[in-house]
Amino acid sequence: MKAFRNLFILIILTVFALVACATEDTEDNADQDTGNDKNTGYTVEHSMGVAEIPDTPERIVILTNEGTEALLAMGIKPVGAVQSWVGDPWYEHIAADMEGVEVVGTESEVNLEAVAALEPDLIIGTKLRQEEIYEQLNAIAPTVLSETLRGNWQENFKLYAEAVNQTDKGQEVLDEYNQRIEDLSAQLGDQLSKKISVVRFMAGDVRIYHKDSFSGVILEQLGFARAEGQDVNDFAETNVTKERIPAMDGDVLFYFTYETGDGEATKLEEDWVNDPLFQQLNAVSSGNAHRVSDTIWNTAGGVIAANLVLDEMEQIFLQ
Repeated sequence: MKAFRNLFILIILTVFALVACATEDTEDNADQDTGNDKNTGYTVEHSMGVAEIPDTPERIVILTNEGTEALLAMGIKPVGAVQSWVGDPWYEHIAADMEGVEVVGTESEVNLEAVAALEPDLIIGTKLRQEEIYEQLNAIAPTVLSETLRGNWQENFKLYAEAVNQTDKGQEVLDEYNQRIEDLSAQLGDQLSKKISVVRFMAGDVRIYHKDSFSGVILEQLGFARAEGQDVNDFAETNVTKERIPAMDGDVLFYFTYETGDGEATKLEEDWVNDPLFQQLNAVSSGNAHRVSDTIWNTAGGVIAANLVLDEMEQIFLQ
């Protein structure tokens, strides 16, 4: 009887051991099947919550113009992007790098069907423009939205770099840009005391730009003084009248025009710059008024355009 009981216990222990081994093998196989996703997946906090991205994305759709420049600067070509505000369909300064990229609407009117057709594994946009369609975008692929679009493009750039799992490369791009700022500022020296004025012409609107604008941030980073009334931490004075032309004066004046193709903004610009009040500005009469590209100095709003602004600064002040 005792021998039978010992044999029974031995059988039970053997069964338990076999079950445990089988369970362990099953778990090991499960880890092998899904381990890559677990090891390479990551999360990104953004304006609409937390995006769970299973792996470094290869097919990216970008829904902001500044974001397009961010990806290109990191060596990433998106499969789809919103059309540039000016161009057919891309800004001239990025057109060559965007060859073969599909247009998926504009920042304000995204074509969801076009986005879905590209089968992206990541979508990047901005809450400012795409909050209402976030759920639809997120149903297509993990979606990361910045809070807004701002003069200081570097804030969004860091989010975009995190979203594509390229924080090191992103920091490299930022470090190179900021080194350019430091070097150019040192070269400019005493010229930084010159008071800079920035003006924009649009159809039906004339603006005097302040510090919290794309060009305003760059000027501040370099250390330039700003014209009287423009050294304030907001975006711009809008809908100015000709009586405000004297407020456009400075030691140096940069002005640019947002032309959509109907010629209205260009006509407005010509009317204003030929006005006697404008011609009497110190910056104009001294030959220090410069007409520059609206795309580069304002509309594009990304890292590539920022570097092109620095190129122009070097040409104007150092050559």
